[in-house]
Amino acid sequence: MAVRSIAEAAPPTPWSRNLAEPTIHPSAFLHSFSNIIGDVRIGANVIIAPGTSVRADEGTPFYIGENTNLQDGVVVHGLEKGRVIGDDRQEYSVWIGKNNCITHMALIHGPCYIGDDCFIGFRSTVFNARVGAGCIVMMHALIQDVEIPPGKYVPSGAIITNQQQADRLPDVQADDKEFAHHVVGINQALRAGYLCAADSKCIRAIRDELNNSYTSIEVDVLERSDEVSSNSLSAETVEQVRYLLQQGYHIGTEHVDQRRFRTGSWTSCKPIEARSLGEAIAALEACLRDHSGEYVRLFGIAPKGKRRVLENIIQRPDGVVQASNSFKAPAYSSNNGSYNGNGSSRLSSETIDQIRQLLAGGYKIGTEHVDERRFRTGSWQSCKPIESSSPGDVVAALEDCMDNHQGEYVRLIGIDPKAKRRVLESIIQRPNGPVSTPSSKSTATTTSYAASGTTATATSSKLSSEAIEQLQQLLAGGFKISAEHVDGRRFRTGSWASCGQIQANSIREAIAALEGYMNEYQGEYVRLIGIDPKVKRRVLELIVQRP
Repeated sequence: MAVRSIAEAAPPTPWSRNLAEPTIHPSAFLHSFSNIIGDVRIGANVIIAPGTSVRADEGTPFYIGENTNLQDGVVVHGLEKGRVIGDDRQEYSVWIGKNNCITHMALIHGPCYIGDDCFIGFRSTVFNARVGAGCIVMMHALIQDVEIPPGKYVPSGAIITNQQQADRLPDVQADDKEFAHHVVGINQALRAGYLCAADSKCIRAIRDELNNSYTSIEVDVLERSDEVSSNSLSAETVEQVRYLLQQGYHIGTEHVDQRRFRTGSWTSCKPIEARSLGEAIAALEACLRDHSGEYVRLFGIAPKGKRRVLENIIQRPDGVVQASNSFKAPAYSSNNGSYNGNGSSRLSSETIDQIRQLLAGGYKIGTEHVDERRFRTGSWQSCKPIESSSPGDVVAALEDCMDNHQGEYVRLIGIDPKAKRRVLESIIQRPNGPVSTPSSKSTATTTSYAASGTTATATSSKLSSEAIEQLQQLLAGGFKISAEHVDGRRFRTGSWASCGQIQANSIREAIAALEGYMNEYQGEYVRLIGIDPKVKRRVLELIVQRP
């Protein structure tokens, strides 16, 4: 690897006559369109992309640790004055630890310290600051004159210029760590590829291999789905397998017993090495037989990105999942898998749609339950955590919670994992059974209540019987009632705005006030709020209108 054309000695200046040159590990790759100047110490397996400028001509020296990547357009520079202490206890103008991703157009300006395993997003700036190990800094952020504690998440566009802001930052989530690790792996593969491209012997061997494969390759034509039969798998599952093989995806299977299903502790079946649809179906059926009485799920894996493109449960403890024949070859999302069953006998289609929307938005899903006595005080208890991001798995977990707490209220929770706050609370079961999907027709809903020894009848053309029942319970319990609204864009961030407090002495007055807000904010979400006036906390949040 030739680097002499891009690595230069530091120029003589009034503050330094050192003329130090870069020190570059032989395994590092520096693109010919990058510039490295002065006392820059570059560790093993570093990759420096085109258009990058690492200039230790004012502040010096710089350190770049092993396995770190500096992507296109990154600038690393330092002031003449000001130093940080590196992990080797020496002074540096800029210290960048190992396994770091300094992404496109980022500016790292000394004095500056960046610990190991960090991710600095596009066009972000770090100046006169320390960033602790394992931090994730997203796009267009500014970090200046502060110390970011280890393992913190800095959202896109954030301006962190005082220590109080830095100390309040949320923790990095597991998904963020996995993403940063993935980027390091991608760049290590690029480094190896660039080094190979510069080595005539390495690239010649690959060209010969490609030429041989072009002349000797035999194309296997996959059987049509209707030519392959299976006693255990639905026609839709067979079609999914065929599609995955056609697209070049790998196929895998996992199984889990009922006890571990709730914690998401899936175990892999034997790897499927199949070149034909028949072989893949046979391997799937073998996994079903070996793990009868358990959950079994099929998934596809993109061989390049090493990410899942499909997760679909094909067997439950009570037998094979019978899927509909509605499968079409979609571009499966790696975030939320797919749910292709006939729906749920326990959950409404509206609830299943909510689940899909939450998973597509990157939210986590939870469930809570409460008996009738504690419902009025809002003393909800959590069901077992739901770790899966597959809609099918989430539906199954919700149904398990409903089965385990029959005769109680059960509600679905949507949680923003980054902000660590709830974005949705929706009751999916009441003591008298699951909540049915509200009718879209404008027929009146009539509910009778026994209150204070008299029977009051309330009607509404807009509110479900559940909403009317909860209004009645809030009034009977002496709780304050209000409403909030939000448009579709702000719904995902939970930026609800208050409609105002509802002053009502009867259920009819409360219904009228709530319907007034629903009319005023048509095309938006509206939710009913119950507040305990003594402890000043919410005991109920129920969405009563959707766009």
